[in-house]
Amino acid sequence: MSFSFFHRISIGVKGAVLVMMTFFMLSCGAKLYHNPSKPHHTENGFKNNYIPDRIPSIMKWWWQRLTQDLPHEGEPDEVVQLVKSDIERIKNNRTEALLTWVGHATLLLQINGLNIITDPMFSERASPFSFLGPKRILPPSLVIPDLPQVDVVVISHNHYDHLDLDSVKDLNRQKGGAPLFLVPLGLKTWFLDQGINNVIEFDWWDAYEYRGLKFYFVPAQHQSMRMAFLLDRNQTLWGGWVVQSGDYKFYFAGDSGYSKDFQDIGERLGPIDLAAIPIDAYEPRWFMKDWHVNPHEAVQAHRDLKAKVSLAIHWGAFELSDVKFGLPPKILKEVMNKEHIDPSEFLVINQGVSLELNSLRLKR
Repeated sequence: MSFSFFHRISIGVKGAVLVMMTFFMLSCGAKLYHNPSKPHHTENGFKNNYIPDRIPSIMKWWWQRLTQDLPHEGEPDEVVQLVKSDIERIKNNRTEALLTWVGHATLLLQINGLNIITDPMFSERASPFSFLGPKRILPPSLVIPDLPQVDVVVISHNHYDHLDLDSVKDLNRQKGGAPLFLVPLGLKTWFLDQGINNVIEFDWWDAYEYRGLKFYFVPAQHQSMRMAFLLDRNQTLWGGWVVQSGDYKFYFAGDSGYSKDFQDIGERLGPIDLAAIPIDAYEPRWFMKDWHVNPHEAVQAHRDLKAKVSLAIHWGAFELSDVKFGLPPKILKEVMNKEHIDPSEFLVINQGVSLELNSLRLKR
């Protein structure tokens, strides 16, 4: 037998050993967080509150996309637009309560004199690769040099369109010093590995007070994974955030399928003054239903949260499913019309727009 044969065998064995070692280390890591008194904890990771654990076949979905002319729900009303943010106003803001939609699930919340970023994603691709994976269709309305000094970064989960390596590294290197990173249980080690040390991790319903604000990490129906072959599936937690300033409460969903979790949040922390709720990436339903709300469910989530005003997010930057780009706002408007919901109650805005929170509150 040739040397190349034995070399290939050696490489194959090393690869298999590496995979087994990785799985073993991840399993050990998950057990460190295991709390038998909490039903969403398991010995091998985490699970959702209201659905059994299942793994829909992504290969089946990819095959359908390659071989079928998949149906879409119609055409968007208008072209998705990007509005240039008022950078000077945002950078110099010390007193206004503002929320700026940067794009996708990235929001800049300026409240109580602090600057808070949700799921910072400023890269061109939502992928571990620079040449492959979902590519931005619309750029972010702000880039990191445009931002004011960021005080807090909240992360909902570790999917690439919500936890972007370059973005968190750049924020950690900002001139005025690193922000505080608030992350789901199990993710602190990943941040430490990147040289990001100012990190606190949270389990569901954990709360933390910081410079006059209170941060709650709340349940969502979703999953976590960054590695191929499902090796690290659900080894770290996922969820949403409620940020409270005085009696004002802002909710950020991150990603979530529809579940009773929204009611639980509304009952424990509602009413919510402003809720940022995703409306995209919901088709095909057999694959996406557990993980992403559609516009109908987003409206129900708005009600469950007892939200005074909601904002549609997680659309208009990437094409992540079989939903036609730019379509979800049209469907959302149709649902609101059918349900007799005033457009001012569930907002659809262009990326880059800043909302004055006090004005929104006065209208309700």
